[in-house]
Amino acid sequence: QVQLVESGGGLVQAGGSLRLSCAASGRTFSSYTMGWFRQAPGKEREFVAAINWYAAYTYYADSVKGRFTISRDNAKNTYLQMNSLKPEDTAVYYCAAGGGGVVAESATYDYWGQGTQVTVSS
Repeated sequence: QVQLVESGGGLVQAGGSLRLSCAASGRTFSSYTMGWFRQAPGKEREFVAAINWYAAYTYYADSVKGRFTISRDNAKNTYLQMNSLKPEDTAVYYCAAGGGGVVAESATYDYWGQGTQVTVSS
């Protein structure tokens, strides 16, 4: 069992930065692929970024490539550094943990956090 808790969301002006954190509990954290997804009002949840269990590979949605960076440490934390934020990045951001499968698909992930709101003003 893995429990995930996100933090770091907030209100920021366009062009600004935020760093989201995801704290995981559970003994097998290190074996999971970690992902970030987001859901804007009236839209479906979409993939943002993922990092594999030994942090050798990272994956990004085209819409955030070059602006967002995903990372993880050995202390059960995963991060999403978000730079050059745009109003269209406004959404609830979710951290997820999963096993094998396509990293950009929600079905790959077995555990989800409660989400943290990110609002980017123009």
